[in-house]
Amino acid sequence: MTDNLRALDLIRDVDVALSVELGRTTMALKDVLNLVEDAVVPLDRQVDELLDILVNGKLIARGEVVTEGNRFGLRIVELAGGRSTTEEAA
Repeated sequence: MTDNLRALDLIRDVDVALSVELGRTTMALKDVLNLVEDAVVPLDRQVDELLDILVNGKLIARGEVVTEGNRFGLRIVELAGGRSTTEEAA
């Protein structure tokens, strides 16, 4: 086993934070302070765009929301670097 593989094996079980970014916007502080229940904040992403999937803040993939029972899930559609998951399976 190479040194790189040994090093990877040592950290394989380390927990990382995975998050999904729905979109972003910029607002003036006065507008943030005026937010109330039921307010709608428009975001920069279209409804049919893939969502960014980040590990510890770093983009690793893009995907789409799915449901599994009564919970949200995420289908990975594209890995960072532009490879689609269908290309990976080929």
